[in-house]
Amino acid sequence: MASDAVHDLNSLVSSEGRDFLIRSNGDQVKISSLIGKNVGLYFSASWCPPCRRFTPVFAGVYEELVPKGEFEVIFISSDRDEDSFKDYFSKMPWLSIPFSDSEIVKRLKELFKVRGIPHLVVLDPSGKVSTDQGVRLVSEHGINAYPFTAEQIQHLKDKEEEARRNQTISSLLVSNSRDYVISNGGNQIPVSELEGKVIGLYFSVYGYALCDEFTPILVDTYKKLKEKGQNFEIVSISLDDANEDFSEALKTVPWLALPFQDEKCRKLTRYFELSTIPTLVIIGQDGKTLISNAAELVEEHGVDAYPFTQEKLEELAEIEKSKLESQTLESILVHGERDFGIGKNGAKVSVSELGGKNILLYFLSTLVPSVPCILCLKLIESYNEIKQKYKEFEVIFISSDRDDNSFQEFFSGMPWLALPFGDERKNFINRRFKIQGIPAVVAINESGRTVSTEARKLITEYGANAYPFTEERLKQLEEQLEEEAKGWPEKLKHELHDAHELVRTRRRSYICDACDGMGSGWSFYCKECDFDLHPKCALKNEEEADGEGKEGWICEGGVCRKA
Repeated sequence: MASDAVHDLNSLVSSEGRDFLIRSNGDQVKISSLIGKNVGLYFSASWCPPCRRFTPVFAGVYEELVPKGEFEVIFISSDRDEDSFKDYFSKMPWLSIPFSDSEIVKRLKELFKVRGIPHLVVLDPSGKVSTDQGVRLVSEHGINAYPFTAEQIQHLKDKEEEARRNQTISSLLVSNSRDYVISNGGNQIPVSELEGKVIGLYFSVYGYALCDEFTPILVDTYKKLKEKGQNFEIVSISLDDANEDFSEALKTVPWLALPFQDEKCRKLTRYFELSTIPTLVIIGQDGKTLISNAAELVEEHGVDAYPFTQEKLEELAEIEKSKLESQTLESILVHGERDFGIGKNGAKVSVSELGGKNILLYFLSTLVPSVPCILCLKLIESYNEIKQKYKEFEVIFISSDRDDNSFQEFFSGMPWLALPFGDERKNFINRRFKIQGIPAVVAINESGRTVSTEARKLITEYGANAYPFTEERLKQLEEQLEEEAKGWPEKLKHELHDAHELVRTRRRSYICDACDGMGSGWSFYCKECDFDLHPKCALKNEEEADGEGKEGWICEGGVCRKA
């Protein structure tokens, strides 16, 4: 954000006895020689991965700008030792404050409120801040962001809107220095040869699990469409950091790609507002965007998703609706001869034996951090309680573990069933229920219909009381919670936390700071201090003052409720 404050460059970056900056070869440059230029203050460090990615990008922009004599950059290091500083600075073409001048570095960080790196502040020739969002502007616009003024950025936004209106495959893929894409054999293919085709722009990272799972599906779909003679092509937009990864990825696919770290890769990432990978953007034959991400469509429908038009999407939606209406447990869990789950010691349990039961599909992996283990403990507790009351209930564990030993160790502590490790049905089920992250819990009713894809939340908040996980049951529980809170104060003071008032708050899960028990539903909570009390613990003194003591409360699964 620009500021009206005017900074004198000499007083800003000089110190007592030093009126110069240094180059990586040891040369000294007078600070006064920078007066009247646009100056970038670049806060960075060698230990910071985002900095290491941004620095070469910024260096490319700098090399184009510096011959004009109007722009200079000063490196302000956050390195922890001089050797690291020197090694990192040796790769930079600009100036730096000496590593030994730590007081100036500290003062600049405080003055410009540097909360994270890389960070780039640009001063105009008068010393005013043009922008403190230089990293974003360089990443998004490259050299075109110069001189980083609000007027220039607005101009670029206006041009971008015009480009969207007049979008073609050439405007998307051609740069000032390149009018071709490359094949996996290294040949240059003119972008003009792609005009009139349906194009998939495939954003991915080699070695990233979700991309590694999706790429073979996309390869299979691509080959089948080519065999049918469809006018379709894919261009990879690699987001890899290493050329080796880019090259390895290109060897495994039969389509085209933009060159490694081409400037268009960054621009297209921003242009399509990329929020997840893998992403498959579909460009129609007229060069306009048809779908911002067709990865899920390809996973679910393969070649049947082509040509990705609105009419095709509506047709697929009808098919999907029909599948949901006719869904059975067998249609989810039976694939060819794979018609069973496993219990303890690998004993097979036929899917037909589960007919007529309410089923939870539990998606988890030992790779997930420890927090989801709280869910696992909660689910085990809820499972045992539900099974005591209702025999027609079961849970099936669907693992994303990478090896059988991890799966077996994890599964050994669970009282329910599982799909075998590495079972081919896992990917189908993940796609069927659009599982984007784990842990996840999907509830299936006795007829085989999906009643909730958010059963994780229900288990966490209500435990066994959430059974059978239907909308009707959820509504009942919500009404009960509201009824329970009647008569409770909205705020209160408590001797265990006298710094602030505690506010009656709905909390999905928490640990009570009075009794260390798990809680969910209502809490008396201080957001500022992240302090929770069970209602029983928070209201204990009031209840005892009324002569009620602990009576009138029931505590289940760490949740204390009025009886």
